Amino acid sequence: MEEAHVLTRYASEVIIIHRRGDFKASAAMQEKVKNNPKIKILWNTEVVKANGEGRLESVDLKNNMDNSVTTLPLDGLFIAIGHVPATEIFKGKVELDERGFVINRGTKTNVPGVFVSGDVHDHAYEQAVTAAGFGCMAGMDVLRYLEESENKAK
Repeated sequence: MEEAHVLTRYASEVIIIHRRGDFKASAAMQEKVKNNPKIKILWNTEVVKANGEGRLESVDLKNNMDNSVTTLPLDGLFIAIGHVPATEIFKGKVELDERGFVINRGTKTNVPGVFVSGDVHDHAYEQAVTAAGFGCMAGMDVLRYLEESENKAK
């Protein structure tokens, strides 16, 4: 949830896709997110598939109440998955180890333009401070990648 709040500084809209019907975060953080007009929450929903040719274009979402599946077009995806790597949707797209953790080179994955941070990146320490540090590093690497891509396009 903290990640979603931070992302609103850079995105016009942030959608939290949450598998349950409630949050486990502190009441203060819940209020901060729920009262932010840039944040939309999709309750009881999971991402089951990432779609796109050469870049992410949409995700398929499963409603956990009725098992219906819908497609959501989007420009980016930031995943905060908790303590068990919920990386099934990335099998065959991003290189994973046998336990489902993303294999990385710094914050880069084997796919250009796809970056990783947090516990799915660094499963040795599993501390908020290391996840935050890698989140910052991934953000900086994303900016560098976008700037380099923009310069190549000119």
